[in-house]
Amino acid sequence: MGAHESMEHAEHAEHASGSNKKIALLIAVIALFLALSETLGKGAQTEAISRNVEASNLWAFFQAKSIRRTVVQATAEHAKLSMGTVGDDAAKAALQKQIDDWNKTAQRYRSEPETGEGSEELAKRAKHAEHQRDEATAKYHHYEIASAAFQIGIVLASATIITGMLVLAWVSGALAIVGIAITALGLYAPHLLHLH
Repeated sequence: MGAHESMEHAEHAEHASGSNKKIALLIAVIALFLALSETLGKGAQTEAISRNVEASNLWAFFQAKSIRRTVVQATAEHAKLSMGTVGDDAAKAALQKQIDDWNKTAQRYRSEPETGEGSEELAKRAKHAEHQRDEATAKYHHYEIASAAFQIGIVLASATIITGMLVLAWVSGALAIVGIAITALGLYAPHLLHLH
């Protein structure tokens, strides 16, 4: 092997080494975005589960309040019907007071703005929790798709080092950009695309 050929091999190896460093940097950057999207995805998934549990609990509380209200109203209605059979005025007054108390209780079970635990307020709170759950779920789907794009990008960039096919690095970079865009949509506009 002549000196000229040795110089060419050294230049080629140096060029390949520089190219591999760029690919390694691309892989590192994509891995950084992958870690970010995975972290955001885990957070969104946890939020979705938490809000789902909250909504379920609120709906159960709503049902309990509705059942209580129905029982109290039925009892008050039954007492009204039996009012005619009571002859004593004092007993009638006591029964009427009890019916009024039951009606107030039934109304409190329907709406209790001070505590937020009337059935109307519970329904609003449950619907709000469901909205937050749906938002977190939409974010989660975006982050999962972004993570897949980043993972495929890393694989293609790694294949570039092995095969020397630079087109794979370009596709890897394009996937990284797609992943970044989908992550941004998950953060700022999770309902723009319907990914679930």
